[in-house]
Parts: sequence; C-alpha cells; structure tokens
Amino acid sequence: MIERRKAFNEVTGLLSRHRVLAILGARQVGKTTLARRIGAARRGPTNYFDLEDPAHLNRLSEPMLALRDLKGLVVIDEIQRKPDLFPVIRVLVDRERRRQRFLILGSAGPDLLQQSSETLAGRIFYYQLEGFTLSEVGIERANRLWTRGGFPLSFLARTEKGSAEWRRAFVQTYLERDIPMLGVRIPSETLRRFWTMLAHYQGQVWNASDFARSFGVGDTTVRRYLDLLTTTFIIRQLKPWHENLKKRQVKSPKVYFCDSGLLHTLLQLETTTDVYNHPKLGFSWEGFVLNAVTTHLGARPEECFFWATHAGAELDLLVVRGRTRLAFEFKRTETPSVTRSMHSVLGDLRLKSLDIIHAGEQTFPLSRQIRAVALRRLLEDVQPLP
Repeated sequence: MIERRKAFNEVTGLLSRHRVLAILGARQVGKTTLARRIGAARRGPTNYFDLEDPAHLNRLSEPMLALRDLKGLVVIDEIQRKPDLFPVIRVLVDRERRRQRFLILGSAGPDLLQQSSETLAGRIFYYQLEGFTLSEVGIERANRLWTRGGFPLSFLARTEKGSAEWRRAFVQTYLERDIPMLGVRIPSETLRRFWTMLAHYQGQVWNASDFARSFGVGDTTVRRYLDLLTTTFIIRQLKPWHENLKKRQVKSPKVYFCDSGLLHTLLQLETTTDVYNHPKLGFSWEGFVLNAVTTHLGARPEECFFWATHAGAELDLLVVRGRTRLAFEFKRTETPSVTRSMHSVLGDLRLKSLDIIHAGEQTFPLSRQIRAVALRRLLEDVQPLP
C-alpha cells in the first residue's frame, strides 16, 4: 500500500473550506480509495453512494428524499452516471441549516459535467487526482513508474506481464463502456485508431489536418476526438506560449499522454526492454518527466506552456505564475550540454535561468544561467512554486 499523504492532506483541507468538493481524475486512478480514507478519518457520519452499484443507484431514484436528512459527509462516486443530482445538491447546500458536505467523484472534467458548473456555480471546487507521483513511490522506483505508469493497479502489479494485461483491459473498458456512458457517440474502433495514432505523435505539435486526412473527416471532428480524450484525463494538451516578438511562433498545442503506461500500451510495449528499444523512447521519457516536474512544482494546467518558433528555437516547458517564469528542457542523456537554442530562449523570453532535467546522477551548473538537474535529484534541487 502506498500512502498518498499529500493528496489526503490537500483534500481534507479543501473539504474544511468548501461545502461541495469534486475529485476528478481518470478511472481507477485512486479516487475511491482516497475518499474512503478521508471518510474513515473524519469525525461524524460518512454516507457513501457508489453509482455503479445498482442498489445505491436505486436508493437515489428520488434524490431529495434520500439525501435531505443525511448528516456529515456525503460521498457520491461516479457522479457522471447521474448528473440530475446536481440541482438537488445545490438546493441542499443553500439551506440555512448546513448539515452536510458533499464529496463527489467523477471520471470526466468539468466540461463534460456541465450541469455541475452551471448548477453549482460558486459552490463547488474541483481537485484533480493524478496517478502515483515520484514523491509517493520514491525516486528509486522512477523507472518502474515511467514504464508502467501511475495507475495504482498497473504500478503495483506483481509482474510486468500483469501490469500490461491490466492496462490493455483498461483501454478496452474505456472505449466500450466509459465513453458511451458519457453520452458520446463515437464508434469504439474509430476512437481506438485515433488514440493509437496519437501515441505516435507523443510530444509533437498537434496537426489537425494530418489527422483529418487519415480519418477522412473534417478538422473539427478530430478536434472533438482530441478534446474528449483530454477531458477524460487521457491526453494532455500543452499550450503554446506567445511572446511579443517579430519571430513566427508555433500556435498549436503539443500532445502528451497523461500516463506513460497507457502510452506504452497503445504502442504495444509490454516490458521495460520493449520501451528501451522503441524509437519513441525519448518522447516517452520527455512526457513522463514533464508530468513529474509540473506535479512537483504544483503547477496548474493553465500555468504550463511550451514555446517554439518556426526558425527552430524551442523550450519544452515554461511555467508562468504571476511574475515568476520557470524554464525547463528535458534530455534523456547523462551528459547534457548547452545549445544555441537555449541561449535564444533565455534572451527572447527574458528568463533568468533554465534547468535541463537529465537522466544522469548529479546536478551541476553548465553556465551562469543554465543548470543540469538530475531527475533523481528533482525533489531536492527544484523548489515547488509558492
């Protein structure tokens, strides 16, 4: 069992400040386990509803009658199965006698849970739970986290074969059950082909026209597919940063898998040896480290960017919070070096420093403004955002 102390403390603190808290994240990422731990640790009653359980679903056939007299914490799991609960929750939290706090769990982002943002506007706070992180599993197990991904049952599987089997089953269930349950009408085989094609674009700039030609559909259709995978926490779209320059800058997002284990499954890589021998090795490692850095920093998605010009200058990650700008490059090498592009980035973006996250053992300076930071030293040598 891996202790998720940071997530536990953050959610507990948020519950003390918000009447309605939503924990969002991909299926099987650990939302239910976290919610049960929080419920067990609280004083007072905890009422738990799992909307995948027919008995619990039946209890909520008349939601106002089922919920209005409950006290303490009310946990509703897989809320996307019954979105008509949101107006009832709004009425209950607006009552003068505040008896309840609601912890709702969902496997889709706020854009797919529109009724929550419309009905509970100003009353709900969203918290995104990711898979296991470096700080949770320990830096000595970083390679295992990279190759298997952060889904608990994939990471904790006894063998690589067992981990790969779990991920293949996850993909099938996602396509054949989870997506239709959200009311999305896309044939599972079409979405599988699109998802597999995205795996070969890991770390590259999104080109809707290329995808549209491959599928024989319009740009807006493939854009809808991409947004669907993004709002269900499968794909991460890293937005481009624009600076007031005379240079032509890239304006399309980059595409990364949120979980490196799922990327390897879509690329049909079942073992560590398979990953090491694949031509997408570097892009896979880049996406994994990108997630590790942003999670460690505590950077929100809207604070994270990449930057690139059509002339070739680029930066893998730019984190912007207020006046703070943090710059990162990711190089899967033990001997990183300074490039001409890095000097261009420092000048064009008016940066004070740049960190190169690398696969070696030590952290050391490369120049006055550029530092090489070993991934194994990330948690010690890079300070989280305030």
